[in-house]
Amino acid sequence: MNAFIFPGQGCQKEGMGKDLYGNFTIAKELFERANAFLGRRITDVMFNGTEDELMETKNTQPAVFLYEVVLATTQSEIKPDVVAGHSLGEFAALVVNGTLSFEDGLNLTLNRALIAQKVCEKFDTAMAAIIGLSDEHIEKRIKEITEDMGEPVYFANHNGPGQVVITGSRKGIRTACKLFKEEGAKRAIPLAIGGSFHSPFMEEAEKELGLIIKDTEFRKPTYPIYQSVDGEVHTDPKVIRNNLIIHITHSVQWTKMVNNMVRDGVTKFYEVGTDDTLQKIVSRMCPDKRTSSILDILSYKGKVKNYSIIIND
Repeated sequence: MNAFIFPGQGCQKEGMGKDLYGNFTIAKELFERANAFLGRRITDVMFNGTEDELMETKNTQPAVFLYEVVLATTQSEIKPDVVAGHSLGEFAALVVNGTLSFEDGLNLTLNRALIAQKVCEKFDTAMAAIIGLSDEHIEKRIKEITEDMGEPVYFANHNGPGQVVITGSRKGIRTACKLFKEEGAKRAIPLAIGGSFHSPFMEEAEKELGLIIKDTEFRKPTYPIYQSVDGEVHTDPKVIRNNLIIHITHSVQWTKMVNNMVRDGVTKFYEVGTDDTLQKIVSRMCPDKRTSSILDILSYKGKVKNYSIIIND
């Protein structure tokens, strides 16, 4: 079984998508559909913008979403049996598996970015990556920080054994990083992300974005999706919708998602993104499973047929 896995925010790169636009008709069509829908040329930022421009809230998440959908669409050599997205990547996955139309996925992604940014500006929060300590130890210690200091700290991402992201108040995150370094973490570093995604700090964003999600059509998926809030596989549009509503306040269960995909028979993981971030995680967790990139397929084939599963009107 093949799984298409879609990374989240952080994989954006200058020039992303420019080669696709110049070499594949279907890619150009999708990029232009996005420009028309947004009422501005986001492709100018993706192809020629600076890193700072690409990091602007209105650009980052739509750019990542758009690149991933276009990349998956541009090839026809490999088809997924299942899909899974890490945080923001779940929106691209839901377009690729036919649950959301292209324009609806783009609309939700843009609103997610703008609404979350508005909420982030209300709180002094931060995120940090902790590597080299067990999830159990980290969970115990962040509870103690929260209780003893009154500075809330939460799990944001379970990215793999010994590799997590925490989030919470800025003071709480600083304290946690210092503590975990003293306790033997290989790395405990703040991330360049302003906000506290996948935590209760996003409750207001969940409510506002949830209204838009409720008003969006969710179709029966062509391929099952493993969702980040529970790590389980889903095909019911109602359940998928409800999980997407709460995903911005819930931690990303990527470790569980990978384990469950393997449990259910996935043997090949194809990353649909700009680099190998998720491939590395999967390879560490499951060294006997094959990991690759859709980019590698395009590079090897040079010219491929259009991949038609995504083009929902």
